[in-house]
Amino acid sequence: MAKDVEVVETVEYTAKDYTEPPPAAFFGLEELIKWSFYRAAIAEFIATLLFLYVTVLTVIGYKHQSDPNVFPDAECGGVGVLGIAWAFGGMIFILVYCTAGISGGHINPAVTFGLFVARKVSLLRALVYMVAQCLGAICGAGLAKGFQKALYNRYGGAANEVADGYSKGTALGAEIIGTFVLVYTVFSATDPKRNARDSHVPVLAPLPIGFAVFMVHLATIPITGTGINPARSFGAAVIYNKSKAWDDQWIFWVGPILGAVAAAIYHQVILRAAAIKALGSFRSNA
Repeated sequence: MAKDVEVVETVEYTAKDYTEPPPAAFFGLEELIKWSFYRAAIAEFIATLLFLYVTVLTVIGYKHQSDPNVFPDAECGGVGVLGIAWAFGGMIFILVYCTAGISGGHINPAVTFGLFVARKVSLLRALVYMVAQCLGAICGAGLAKGFQKALYNRYGGAANEVADGYSKGTALGAEIIGTFVLVYTVFSATDPKRNARDSHVPVLAPLPIGFAVFMVHLATIPITGTGINPARSFGAAVIYNKSKAWDDQWIFWVGPILGAVAAAIYHQVILRAAAIKALGSFRSNA
């Protein structure tokens, strides 16, 4: 009697061929004649508008439902902080998924600036994206106020401010680290070399980016309401237009920009060893 022979199939995964993409043009003025450039700017505007509209109404709804003066006997205080974090993270997941193929799905001036520092986008595209994002944020917050003006004014318009009991230094540190986590995740999730090397692992880039936003909100909502997105903070401040929101506004620009620059340098120079590669290329040419 022949013995049964168990055949074990082994699957070998091979990485795809990978070529390092060239850096984006610094100024990128030639993009002005391309419709795809304007289409991308429109996509960033609409995505940021939708982001602010949904998230601002989520924050206002939570504060209204948890207000003891309105619902003294309510057993549930709305979606809670966890629900707010899910709203921000979930919207980023949805919007990045929808716009990644058109504009890259930045929806955040800090992300755009970090990608510019890494030479992933041109200066022109970065500036136009930032303007589109800020305008979209203003319109999104304006729509939220237009639909629920009384509640918007009563509950602070979801404007980012340093919470009582926290110093501006603590708030700045929270914004720097929170944005570092977000932008670092963006670089890692969209790294073409990683996608080629780990081609056997299906990675949906918007998912880890959305989760990064969710996790950072859990950590920093009690401190600053969580900015990590200058457009989000600016749009809410413009529509709410109170002194406290404007006094703290610099924190929600300086912190995210510093965090984005740190993440870009860490990913490109340390993880991708850009400086070592450049030095090796220089020596070989010499």
